[in-house]
Amino acid sequence: MQFGIFTVGDVTTDPTTGQTPTEHERIKAMLTIAQKAEEVGLDVFAQGEHHNPPFVPSSPTTMLGYIAAKTDRIILSTSTTLITTNDPVKIAEDFAMLQHVADGRVDVMMGRGNTGPVYPWFGKDIRQGINLALENYNLVHRLWREDFVDWEGQFRTPLQGFQSTPRPLDGVAPFVWHGSIRSPEIAEQAAYYGDGFFANNIFWPKEHYMRLIQLYRQRFEHYGHGTADQAIVGLGGQVFMRKNSQDAVREFRPYFDNAPVYGHGPSLEEFTEQTPLTVGSPQEVIDRTLTFRDSFGDYQRQLFLMDHAGLPLKTVLEQLDILGEEVVPVLRKEFDALRPAHVPDGPTHESLVAARDAAELAEDLAVAETTVTETGTASATETVTETEPVEVER
Repeated sequence: MQFGIFTVGDVTTDPTTGQTPTEHERIKAMLTIAQKAEEVGLDVFAQGEHHNPPFVPSSPTTMLGYIAAKTDRIILSTSTTLITTNDPVKIAEDFAMLQHVADGRVDVMMGRGNTGPVYPWFGKDIRQGINLALENYNLVHRLWREDFVDWEGQFRTPLQGFQSTPRPLDGVAPFVWHGSIRSPEIAEQAAYYGDGFFANNIFWPKEHYMRLIQLYRQRFEHYGHGTADQAIVGLGGQVFMRKNSQDAVREFRPYFDNAPVYGHGPSLEEFTEQTPLTVGSPQEVIDRTLTFRDSFGDYQRQLFLMDHAGLPLKTVLEQLDILGEEVVPVLRKEFDALRPAHVPDGPTHESLVAARDAAELAEDLAVAETTVTETGTASATETVTETEPVEVER
């Protein structure tokens, strides 16, 4: 089970002090937060992509490349990369480059984003959002797996014998999550390719995401990638913690009430009742997060949103200390104990390379076995029989 944080990179006035960080201060704070995430033992740091105020992360691979140089272990991801408005060739090349820079500690979440005006800014039509997502990702997928690509589609110029560069590290593409909060077409897309599905369940009741995840799991099995419970699922979430719940609620309330996304809407109590937002003690966060498995099944990645709504950097770092020291160790132990042996752990570059190598070995053995059957060669039969089984960790 992988645990981490994601950031949307909003520049928001602190409602308790009236102070607004500059874009430079916010960007530097995000870099500090990413390094802190590794320090406290988290597995993943993910950042969004936005091209409009009050958000600053317009170039995720630039920031993640810097973070890669400052860290050693943590997986670097996006949440999300705009598959609709970015050029798929540039996505393929940028993330392959980041793979090399980070020695494989990279995956990517593809999504359509939640800002309608971004489409015309990049010359796209929002009415074609789903079609753009499907076509563009198909091209990215091929560019990472084929040395030379001939391609023609609806939304960009054709390619003839095109090779993206650099090639993916070790010949293995970054693991892809398809992020969605509302679109069954994206769940279907994730299932078709055998990729991960990330339900960023921070806004709506769990029943909405249960339907999307159930569809993804069913179609994952339909396409032959494994059983439904082996599908790769990630979840979002939001928490704010203090030693006791009363202090947490009192401190977080003004930030919630003025948050750029959901401020001036439902009350904090209504929102925590209807969504996964948990404001309370570390034990309350543990108890609430463990219930996610009851709703969504065994899953591989849990990301929390913690640095938003104007929270000062000092407070965010304190939250990360609590998360890393008191919450994640308990969650990791509990989830790992509950997960059946046949359900895979969260994907890493190393596990993808091992799975590729095992698949190639299995194919070679199948060819050799076919040859033995056809020729009846005793020596070849002995060679096949003596081959040790390969245990694969996805």
